Amino acid sequence: MLPDQQFLRIPGPTPIPPSVQRAMNQPMIGHRDQETKELLHSISPKLKSVFGTNQNVLMLAGSGTAGLEAAVLNAVHPGDDVLVIVTGAFGDRFAQICTEHDIATHRYDVEWGEAVNPGSIEEYLKKHPHIKAVFATLCETSTGVLNPVKELARLIRQHSDTLFIVDGVSGVGGADVKMDEWGIDVLITGSQKAMMLPPGLTFAAVSERAWKVMEANTRPSFYFDLTKYRDQLENDATPFTPALSLLYGLKHVTELIEQEGLQEVFSRHRQMMNMIRAAFKAHDIPLLTSDEAASPTVTAMKPDDFDPDTLRKVLKNEFKLTVAGGQKHLKGHIFRIGHMGYCSQADILQTISMIEVGLRTIGKPVELGKGISAAQETILTGGS
Repeated sequence: MLPDQQFLRIPGPTPIPPSVQRAMNQPMIGHRDQETKELLHSISPKLKSVFGTNQNVLMLAGSGTAGLEAAVLNAVHPGDDVLVIVTGAFGDRFAQICTEHDIATHRYDVEWGEAVNPGSIEEYLKKHPHIKAVFATLCETSTGVLNPVKELARLIRQHSDTLFIVDGVSGVGGADVKMDEWGIDVLITGSQKAMMLPPGLTFAAVSERAWKVMEANTRPSFYFDLTKYRDQLENDATPFTPALSLLYGLKHVTELIEQEGLQEVFSRHRQMMNMIRAAFKAHDIPLLTSDEAASPTVTAMKPDDFDPDTLRKVLKNEFKLTVAGGQKHLKGHIFRIGHMGYCSQADILQTISMIEVGLRTIGKPVELGKGISAAQETILTGGS
């Protein structure tokens, strides 16, 4: 085992392209100098296509959770009624943020591993017309569920003026999302997932109708006042010191996405999802989510005849392969594989091979190569 070799297959942080790492090694510049203005000017329009919006995409120094809290602080007042759709740990985080800021938080809990039924949310809003905002998660990282955000947005629009605010942290850049076309009011993501960067940047795009609500919000906020970021970005600037090295990397990330083609990026992520799912089905290892609810960026397995944490330990010790465990009540019951960003079909074949050896090592009698063969078939057929 080579000491510097690491195989990172968790749903964030994700591996960084070497060319992006090199881009981030450029000398530091003044954050108010012309070079920074030019950097922001080159990045801003390229982010719009990734978000599926004509709005400027705001860039804040902070983790994805910073973006979630900024959305809450700007879009709703203390005492407002909001609905938070909770399909896992990160839907729960949205609810916690709302509660911390004295917002009247209605939770709609869905069994972990399942996607929300849009019709149930439609009925809930009919019964609670005073709801000011609905919060949802595009990809629930803790379970590998991709929620039907497009359909949710459509139903919310049909029946109310409620704002629709979406956590896209482990989805944007790996899953196709069309913020403007679908009717999403606020869409947030972070740098360390499908955007192929280290942690430290959060991104937020805001609709025109949401800006009107935010401009009328008198809640005091300094760093998280999104109108400051909007106004400064119009002048190719940020209100506070930006994460300059990450911006250099981001510029190169947008170029890589352009070179591959956005639809090809989404297709690659779906292909990796199909490979993972086919491999574990071949070994009769249960998947946490259905095919219909599966995310293209992370897949969760819920084995019934071996300890997932024992497998994770063996993979780490033997191969330096890191896969994620479960969160909260799923801790010790599932393991998760991240397949987003700087990750390809070749990486997934390698990952499956190591996992098969790991399974044999812990005593599960799998047929070596069976999962790889199933994954290879999905490449050749272009399907699942």
